[in-house]
Amino acid sequence: MIFSLSAVLALAVPALYFLKEPKGQGGSFWSLMAVALAGSVSWTLAQLSGEWRTSLSLAIWVTISATVISHTILCGFYQLAWRLTPLLMPYMAAMGLWAILWSAFPGHVIENTDGPLSNWIAFHILISIFTYALATIAAIAALSAFLVERALKQKRPTKLTRILPSILDSEKLLVHLLIACEIILGLGVLSGMGVSMMETGKLLPADHKTLFSIATFIAIAGLLWAHHKSGIRGRKATRIVLVAYLLLSLGFFGVKFVTDVMMT
Repeated sequence: MIFSLSAVLALAVPALYFLKEPKGQGGSFWSLMAVALAGSVSWTLAQLSGEWRTSLSLAIWVTISATVISHTILCGFYQLAWRLTPLLMPYMAAMGLWAILWSAFPGHVIENTDGPLSNWIAFHILISIFTYALATIAAIAALSAFLVERALKQKRPTKLTRILPSILDSEKLLVHLLIACEIILGLGVLSGMGVSMMETGKLLPADHKTLFSIATFIAIAGLLWAHHKSGIRGRKATRIVLVAYLLLSLGFFGVKFVTDVMMT
């Protein structure tokens, strides 16, 4: 419990950078992100301890680590992505507390298998994890654009909305993230089909995770098409992104919750 709470505290540490008006991606920002990264990744690796389990708590921590890694890399390549940190990192800390809540359900150990099947499964898991990580950052970017837009309309800017990226920057980042999500999610669906073929001989398993993944793929594709054709943005785009994120969350965590918590 102490180590898990320490990891949650490490995730919340970057928010300290925004207690005073930040001036950019200085050494302080990167140092605090390094603390968050080290805390989440080290605790995740400690829980793995050489074995992969179907635990909901572990799945959450793996997702947190992947999201923090993705955000850190994104901050290095996209100039204003760091401004999403005051929204993203408190959410990661909340997810960490959620993981602690379900740590009483350890799940089942996945036995190692040799050969091409194990490689396909590992590839599919990795794709699924980073798809959800990018989708999480995309949802935060959509929420950022919504908050800034509302503050401008109400003429009541807050310290948070002054830190967040502009609407244009948030939407530009959102579109790039959605394109990346669509590509990786497509690879995830294809790898899942490959695993299903080797395990059951069926190309497309009729399970909840597959259905939610395909629904998310369609929702993101529809949003990107609408944005390209009519420039859809603002609250409509935010709602679609959050709905797609909800569908992906149901597919990613919902199945684990049912199998590892409710059916335990």
